[in-house]
Amino acid sequence: MNDLTMDKIVSLCKRRGFVFPSSEIYGGLGSTYDYGHYGVLLKTNVKNAWWQAMLGRDDIVALDSAILQHPRVWEASGHVGGFSDPMVDCRTCKARFRADHIESMACGRKPSRKPGEGGECDLTEARQFNLMFKTTIGPVEETGSTVYLRPETAQGIFINFKNVLQFSRKKPPFGIAQVGKSFRNEITPGNFVFRTREFEQMEMEFFVPPAEAGRWFEHWVAERYRWYTDLGIRAENLVVRAHGADELSHYSSGTSDLEYRYPIGWSELEGIANRGDFDLKAHATASGEKLEYVDTATGERYVPHVIEPAAGVDRATLAFLCDAYAEEEVADGVRVVLRLHPRLAPVKVAVLPLVKKDGQPEVARALYDTLRSRMQAEYDEGGSVGKRYRRQDEIGTPWCVTIDHQSLEDGTATLRDRDTLEQVRVAIADIPAMLTERLAAR
Repeated sequence: MNDLTMDKIVSLCKRRGFVFPSSEIYGGLGSTYDYGHYGVLLKTNVKNAWWQAMLGRDDIVALDSAILQHPRVWEASGHVGGFSDPMVDCRTCKARFRADHIESMACGRKPSRKPGEGGECDLTEARQFNLMFKTTIGPVEETGSTVYLRPETAQGIFINFKNVLQFSRKKPPFGIAQVGKSFRNEITPGNFVFRTREFEQMEMEFFVPPAEAGRWFEHWVAERYRWYTDLGIRAENLVVRAHGADELSHYSSGTSDLEYRYPIGWSELEGIANRGDFDLKAHATASGEKLEYVDTATGERYVPHVIEPAAGVDRATLAFLCDAYAEEEVADGVRVVLRLHPRLAPVKVAVLPLVKKDGQPEVARALYDTLRSRMQAEYDEGGSVGKRYRRQDEIGTPWCVTIDHQSLEDGTATLRDRDTLEQVRVAIADIPAMLTERLAAR
């Protein structure tokens, strides 16, 4: 990790079709990105692994709430009045900076100096800047109602608590999970997809009896840590950091961040918070609806407390990319390889005919057609087989199958392992079941 830079990750992502700058032909739009084919597959696999971890339990249900919600949702949650960061402007270079991040930033004109240190710097007084994007509902902007693009997915869960409670026949402890886009007008986004204005979240609100909140908070910290390490994140690159009293949100009695050692340093990957009963009570007060659990057998009623594991899809995808990236010396030079967990790898297996003649493409195509009905597979016949191996290494493909002259004689093929570089001859007929079994075992 010490010699891994964000530039290497960015270069690989663009070269191999994971991530591109958005609107690039028009000069780009700051901190917005488009995911290419392999990026879409990788991100989808990350989300699917998260959904599997959530819905593989019998105490969590799914939700997909609207991006546009009633403005009063954000008033009740405190986002309209308090979702802001302190901002300063430089009157000279017109750059904007987070006032509380000045020490870690560089002046727009003098990168070796902090904002305000240059002789030409002229910073304004700090002022609060609300991070929510506004838009309007209605055919005419002047008469339309102001609404906001949601800055988080959590509130959509809280305002649906009563609906879910009625149809799901669940009782605390139980959770509601959601994956979706959120939007924050960040003052200083950056560091590739680590901090952007448009991003995707994986959030789950776990509703528990008040007396059990502490135990469930510890449970979810451990569960979320294990999820990352099970999918290949190395333990030395992942830590649990409990928030100090001065960092806690006003509603939180405990928050721990899972921090990952990105090339930019240790930074938040996921947060797990004990939110108490703040959210349900706030929305109950604002809406006039009772948001509580009533035990029909005992008559007991209470407002559940909430444990919230909240992760960013983009940050998680970036962490998996960084942790999988490796450069190593091999016989013909330096090999760049993504050692992604097979469950996350965009392509599971590539089928390669050694040459484009003598019946090899036909045999390779037949195997490819069988494999792609079971897993994400790729057929590649362009260039030397060595270059095709390198390409598959760079997109993280765990296995390559090469069809050659011997394949036509005895029905075997060469199976190459991405991580060990071991190559073994196996019967072509056995390969689909063999790889399916390997994926399931991981």
